[in-house]
Amino acid sequence: MMEKDAKIYVAGHRGMVGSAIVRELYKQGYTNIITRTHKELDLCRQADVEAFFEAEKPEYVFLAAAKVGGIMANSQALADFMYDNMTLEMNVIHSAWQNGCKKLLFLGSSCIYPKLAPQPMKEDCLLTSGLEPTNEAYALAKISGLKYCEYLNKQYGTDYISAMPTNLYGPNDNYHPTHSHVLPALIRRFHEAKENGAKEVYCWGTGSALREFLYVDDLAEACVFLMNHYSGNETVNVGTGKELSIKELTELVAKVIGYEGEIKWDTTKPDGTPRKLLDVSKLEGLGWKYHTELEEGIRLAYEDFLHNPMRAER
Repeated sequence: MMEKDAKIYVAGHRGMVGSAIVRELYKQGYTNIITRTHKELDLCRQADVEAFFEAEKPEYVFLAAAKVGGIMANSQALADFMYDNMTLEMNVIHSAWQNGCKKLLFLGSSCIYPKLAPQPMKEDCLLTSGLEPTNEAYALAKISGLKYCEYLNKQYGTDYISAMPTNLYGPNDNYHPTHSHVLPALIRRFHEAKENGAKEVYCWGTGSALREFLYVDDLAEACVFLMNHYSGNETVNVGTGKELSIKELTELVAKVIGYEGEIKWDTTKPDGTPRKLLDVSKLEGLGWKYHTELEEGIRLAYEDFLHNPMRAER
C-alpha cells in the first residue's frame, strides 16, 4: 500500500488520464504529489529525465504521459507516434528503476491487442497475432513499455505493473473537430448542431460497430486500486465489460445534449473494427468494478465541454 505521505510522481498530469489520477490521489488523502509540465520537463530528453529522478527520487510513479490521437493522426504520423512514445516511456521507466522507485504503474491502451483477437479480449491474447495497421506504431510502443516493466521485474525484482484501459472519456478530453476520439467528437457535433438549429447530423459508417467506454475518473480509481493491490507481470484490463453500438452511443449523446433533429449515416465511410470489448474478469476478481454508467458519464463530460472553452476550441 502506498503511504499517504509517500512521494508520488504523476507523468502526464495535464492530460485527461493524468489529471484524473491526480484528482483521485488527492481525494484519497495522498498529500505529496509531484508533477511537471512538458515545458518544465520534456520526457523525451533522457538527460533531463535522469536529472529529475535523481533530484526528486519519487517512491511511486503513475506513467500516464503519451502522444495520443485518433485514426487520422495515428495513420499520418506513424514514425512520430512510435518515437515519442517509446522514448518517453523508456526514459521514465529506466530512470525510475535507476533511482529505486518502489512501484510504477504503466498505462497502455486496448489497441495493443491483436486486430482479430477473440472477443471479449483477455490479457493473455497479447502478441498472438497481427495488430490493427492504422495504429500499429502506437501499439508497438505501448507493448514495448509494458514488456520493459515485465523484464525489469524478471531481471531485477522490481514491482512494475501495467494497466490497459478501454476507450476513455470525461473531463479534460480533447474535443478537436478532426483529431478527437468518437465520443468527444459526437459531443461537439451534436452541441453545434443544436446551437445552429441543424435539421440533421451525419455520422460515419453504419453505426453497427460495437464499442466499450469507461469514464476517466473510474479509470483513475482503478489505477490507485491496482497500485495498492496488484503485483504481477501480466497486464490488467480496465473497462466496464459492457458494449453498445455506435448507433446507440450516438442516440444517447443526442439525448443528453438535447438535440432533436435527424441522425443520418454516411455508409461510404468506414466503421472500423466491428467489435472491441475487454474481458475485465481479472480486475473484478481482484475486487474492483466501475461505477459511472454511460449516460451519467456523458452528462458529466458535456458539462466539462460547456465550461471549458479551451477544450472546445483546440
